[in-house]
Amino acid sequence: MGVLWMSYIFFPACCFGLVFGSTNKCDEVRKVFQLLQIGPSQLLPQSPRPGSDLQVCMSKNLSCCTKKMEEKYQVAARRDIQNLLQTSSSSLKFLISRNVAAFQETFEVLMRQAENYTNTILHESYRTMADQAVGPVQELFTDIGLFLLGSELNVDDLVQRFFDSLFPLVYNHLINPGLSDISSGYAECVRLSRRDVRPFGAAPGLLADQIARSGVSGKLLLQALHLGIEVINTTDHLQLSRECRRALLKMHYCPHCQGLTQAKPCMGYCLNVMRGCLASMAEIDAHWREFVRSLEGLSARMQGPQDLEQVLLGVHTLLHDAVGHAQKNGPRLSAQVHKLCGPASRKPVQSVSIQHSSSRESLPLKGHVRVSGDSLAVKRRDFLNSLRLYRTYYGGLADQLCVSELASGDGLSCWNGTDIVKSYTLRVVGNGIKAQSDNPEVKVKGADPVINQIIDKLKHINQLLQGKSIPKLGSLDQIETGSGDAEGRYSGDCDDEDGCVGSGGGENRRKVSRVSKMGPDVAGDHRQHHHHHYPPAEDSETEGRSRSLGLTGAIWVLILPCLHMLLAL
Repeated sequence: MGVLWMSYIFFPACCFGLVFGSTNKCDEVRKVFQLLQIGPSQLLPQSPRPGSDLQVCMSKNLSCCTKKMEEKYQVAARRDIQNLLQTSSSSLKFLISRNVAAFQETFEVLMRQAENYTNTILHESYRTMADQAVGPVQELFTDIGLFLLGSELNVDDLVQRFFDSLFPLVYNHLINPGLSDISSGYAECVRLSRRDVRPFGAAPGLLADQIARSGVSGKLLLQALHLGIEVINTTDHLQLSRECRRALLKMHYCPHCQGLTQAKPCMGYCLNVMRGCLASMAEIDAHWREFVRSLEGLSARMQGPQDLEQVLLGVHTLLHDAVGHAQKNGPRLSAQVHKLCGPASRKPVQSVSIQHSSSRESLPLKGHVRVSGDSLAVKRRDFLNSLRLYRTYYGGLADQLCVSELASGDGLSCWNGTDIVKSYTLRVVGNGIKAQSDNPEVKVKGADPVINQIIDKLKHINQLLQGKSIPKLGSLDQIETGSGDAEGRYSGDCDDEDGCVGSGGGENRRKVSRVSKMGPDVAGDHRQHHHHHYPPAEDSETEGRSRSLGLTGAIWVLILPCLHMLLAL
């Protein structure tokens, strides 16, 4: 027992003597100081000296450090830990960034593919109007693409605008194929009449609903991934407290002052220091785990009407049926347009034979709607399988850094903050803010406000991903402001069927109406007409969404006399 006691007493002294006694200079410390580019070598003393002026690396032994060196060491310790944080998160950050780019690229490819399908079906089935429809089709898919990538566009508005532009072409070439091209003034009248005569049945509402449902999920996925990158960037550049900086200096570089340049901290000592320094970061753990689970839930719901790929690559079929619906009800529509716009003066032309097949088997490209290898569903699945490996990243970060980078291995002599010892004997605390009250190495005063802010953002995006909070269609800006006034920003249960278009807030009210019932978890009570068939033409004016007929009638009262005067000329 006496021999063991003597070894504990003389072991640190012998180590110190081996360093200082043989050369009487701090050569090894100088070499490491220069190698790590901590500061100029002139800061080092020529020989060991009393360290009474040191703030952190105090010792009863002589020291190879000066106060200026200690300051440089503290800067180096902070730099080292931030480099470690960035290195440890680099693979996670790359995973998310790479998939954000991949999803955006896939969206753009889908847009082009869906646009090509739509132009092809119009060319094959309605050749006479196909060339003139290219412009409206291009505008439709451009707007959808902008919506998916974050622009504040209202899906209902852009879809209705497309069908407004399409109706004069359908009327001119299919409903009355024997007529010559109508004048621009008459075409505008026909365009304005579209929302009253409803030539395309439920197709506009159905398309807007499908794009909104699937589109909100798609853009929410992108917004969530961007927030994931923001979380990583925030924690990579964590502002360390004064207590933490001093503890890191003591753990990393104070051994150098005693000539122990190869010493590593004991595992328990390292855990206490790192768990204290990263206590606020550990508070992210529960919310990050929920973030990963919520992304998995969103991905699972992105099927059927919420499958963006299926919706976009099905637009050509829906449009084919919509134009066929208008053509089938041509006599009724012609009478209604005549009543609203009056007769059009046109040159007679030979009737054009219209190719129109009611058989779905004749539709081109139908077999290519699903692309299994590069589909969005496959990309999401592969991404989430990889992301799942990082779900405990923030909860285990301090431990990971100590085990893989910082601490001494089991059974080896190690630095305990004062001397080289066989093992660390003080209590090792757990992770998180509350556990740090008994930390013997780092005093943690409270949570970091920057971390609290990023936690608020994670909480909010998790609510959106789970469908508990409904975002304003075309805008997910609440994510950028944390919890904020989510109730005020995302409320608004007004719908066209409720008659909100012509009352109260007018157009602004209508823009939020479709969103209020269109979250990722919306049940089947969203609209009466969300079926995959069209109602009879005779019923179309009395069911579905209610348009602002009073406003439209007032417009016609003003412009009809002018039109009749022009036609009389």
